[in-house]
Amino acid sequence: MARLKTAIDSAFWDLNLASPQCHDGWVKSVPGDPFPVEASVASKVLRPQQFSFLQNELPFPIVAPFLSPTSPKDLGSFGLQALLLKLSSSRWWLTMTGQFRPRKLIVGVKNEISKAEDFDLSTVKDVAKHFVDKALFSLGLTFQYAFSPSTSVLFGIEGHGEKAKLRRKVMVYHKLPDHDLTLEAAWPQLFLDHKGKYWDVPESLSVDLSSLLSESGIRWRVGLHKNGGNPQQVNATDGKPPLSLLPGLSLKSAVSYEKIYYFWRDKGTVEQGNEDVVPYDVRLNEPHSAVFGVTGGTFTFNGSSFSGSTSTEDLGVSTSKGFQFFGDVFGSVGYSFQRGKFTKKYGDLTRVDARLDISSASASAKKILNGSRADVGEQLPASPRLNLIFQQQVAGPVVFRADSRIAVENGLAVEDLICSLSYSLKSFESGKVLAWYSPKRKEGMVELRMYEF
Repeated sequence: MARLKTAIDSAFWDLNLASPQCHDGWVKSVPGDPFPVEASVASKVLRPQQFSFLQNELPFPIVAPFLSPTSPKDLGSFGLQALLLKLSSSRWWLTMTGQFRPRKLIVGVKNEISKAEDFDLSTVKDVAKHFVDKALFSLGLTFQYAFSPSTSVLFGIEGHGEKAKLRRKVMVYHKLPDHDLTLEAAWPQLFLDHKGKYWDVPESLSVDLSSLLSESGIRWRVGLHKNGGNPQQVNATDGKPPLSLLPGLSLKSAVSYEKIYYFWRDKGTVEQGNEDVVPYDVRLNEPHSAVFGVTGGTFTFNGSSFSGSTSTEDLGVSTSKGFQFFGDVFGSVGYSFQRGKFTKKYGDLTRVDARLDISSASASAKKILNGSRADVGEQLPASPRLNLIFQQQVAGPVVFRADSRIAVENGLAVEDLICSLSYSLKSFESGKVLAWYSPKRKEGMVELRMYEF
């Protein structure tokens, strides 16, 4: 089933979205934005660990391609990322990853050779200068230390040759009985909004306590977040920042209730030792027809200039400084159907998931009561969204998947689309190498995902 907890996670500042913009393979979602498409939610496996796991399975070094537009257009969008260094012990590990963008190098070398009358020593020197251009390269260091099986700390730093500033982050994880405690600080922190725009927040600090899903279907979480400095748009300058990214302090709590009802479900059994009936992915091994839903509420206290829901141009919210307290309601309802058990080589997996999301009931009600409407073709963040997921087995462990988000307020409009191909790895029980592309963001990457929908 699609992640039902995305509904509650989207209200906070620590929901990770997959992106090649950073070495660790993810950026943060803007709280209060429409729920992201499922394929955009980042892998649970840290990017350096993805390389490590895959290199243990394959006899050759892994070089992962990616697409990611940059401000210097001459660098191009295409790049390569690889694991350059790995050190580890029973309690800690250290990795270094590197990225390389070849377009500027290829164009520069080609121009030097084409304009040279004679290929002499001076030409060789001019060509060599292009190979040491720091704008072509970026490096990332990640270090994690486990104080105990339940407590660990992670440090990350990365530098991009075309940018003067480094990215730094510290994360502390602590596992409690039925709860997770997380502390995260980053300077700057990179956020991605629902329009596909990136925002750099100079300082970001979060403390979050979240419960695991109870048998009754209830989960809750509470978080304290502080932004420092004015957010800056990345690779563009034509937009107002979301209010939830403006400087200030926010205390937020949320509770949700989720339920799944199966019309029919074929759990089946796996015959031990019979490879013909072992699924390529155990998470896709149950044909079913089901409806599901999640509803919940958020309660926010702001000692800042930002609001918890949407941007100023959407609701006309005042940005005057002061203390604010408000609540809101969110919810999703959907249907899921799967045919096939994903054990055969052909035609054994077809799956469709449809989910209607309302990220802010108060904002939707306010627009209805006030009679406010978006311009033709424009969709407001608080408008209902329809998320559609289609998966089809191509051959063996290869699956095609399309995730789309459709705004339904002012006519139907496809707001986001991510297409992907995955190769399931039986040795991981539920693991796959996923290659995805987002036409809206003009981004794509190859990554490892484990025990994920």
